[in-house]
Amino acid sequence: MHQAYFTEEHNLFREGFRSFLNAEVVPHLEEWEKTGTISRDIWKKFGDMGYFGIRYPEEYGGLNLDIFYLVIWLEEMQRINSGGFAAAMWAHNYLAMTHLKVEGSEEIKQKYLRGSISGDLMGCLCISEPFGGSDVGAMRTTAVKDGDSYVLNGSKTFITNGVYSDYLVVIAKMDFEDNPKSMGVFLVDRDTPGLSASKLDKLGWRASDTGEIAFDNVRIPSNHLMGEPGKGFYYVMEHFALERLIMGINAHARAEYAIEYTLQYMSERVAFGKSLDKFQALRHRISEMSAEVEVIKTFNYQVASNLDKDVYVVKEACMSKLQSTKIADQVIYDCLQYLGGYGYMEEYPLARMFRDSRLGPIGGGTSEILKEILAKIIIDKKEYKSKVHKREKELTS
Repeated sequence: MHQAYFTEEHNLFREGFRSFLNAEVVPHLEEWEKTGTISRDIWKKFGDMGYFGIRYPEEYGGLNLDIFYLVIWLEEMQRINSGGFAAAMWAHNYLAMTHLKVEGSEEIKQKYLRGSISGDLMGCLCISEPFGGSDVGAMRTTAVKDGDSYVLNGSKTFITNGVYSDYLVVIAKMDFEDNPKSMGVFLVDRDTPGLSASKLDKLGWRASDTGEIAFDNVRIPSNHLMGEPGKGFYYVMEHFALERLIMGINAHARAEYAIEYTLQYMSERVAFGKSLDKFQALRHRISEMSAEVEVIKTFNYQVASNLDKDVYVVKEACMSKLQSTKIADQVIYDCLQYLGGYGYMEEYPLARMFRDSRLGPIGGGTSEILKEILAKIIIDKKEYKSKVHKREKELTS
């Protein structure tokens, strides 16, 4: 069924990327999970191999490939079972860098986008705040024009790559009026005076550095405002579609891997004179889980295909994340149960996968927020129309 989406070139890319991960990443994952710090040399290795340039223009060092190379990239990183490592990579590549590509000036693209594709620079995207969470409109961080500069004040939290990144893409209100849509997208260098960050201690995603960031009269040049002044809210809303689809793809991939691992365990584990995969109740639940995962995977592939054709998929991306993360959580919960006491042990992969998966229904817009967005579309007949999506497509062609 999925042959319509993947060519022989895609399959070769999958094989090559899987080999790269096994050789360059897997041997270090346990250390990175313990320290919460990913070695910077792996970023350069990703860049040298072109893995940060999959969906970016060739003039900045990218490969300008179709979206199913990205799908493969995401799926394979879930197979190595470190949600934190995967998040650090895609938060850099498809959260921070997307804003550079779409809203950045040519000067910014030449320095920051090119450096991000090569792996010499690491970025993060700063939206969530301590008092706002998923409510982007409640943002308190401000950017006030002062001569040829903007002065940032406020704080951000739950920021992936928030401690060790080289630059930050910051969303801030551009005036003090009660207007949630008057926002800007700003590029801030890490070493700018007044910027500080502290690492958060998380339940899962332990390999990634998740930070809380403070801006105390942080002064940045006015040419570090990206895109049109006051349009930051719209940029964020439209890029959310890609983020939510990414999290949906991550979810189906980790659920698929959990089932694969569990089936292998069940075929080897003997109880009452037969292997676990011979017990009817377990067999039927595994069959049910496999069907659920196959359904969301097929849906996610179709949404990805539509996005690649410049279809605005805000509704479908919300559905992808909502259902995929819910199903993945339940599948991994059940798979851990099938391992019995061993599933609860850290040396077996289900324990980490269980912790990492729990962030799925929370990050990038909680399930509750997504349900309300969908309710507005389905019940209230609200239409979300793209203002920047076509421009993003033009920049990749």
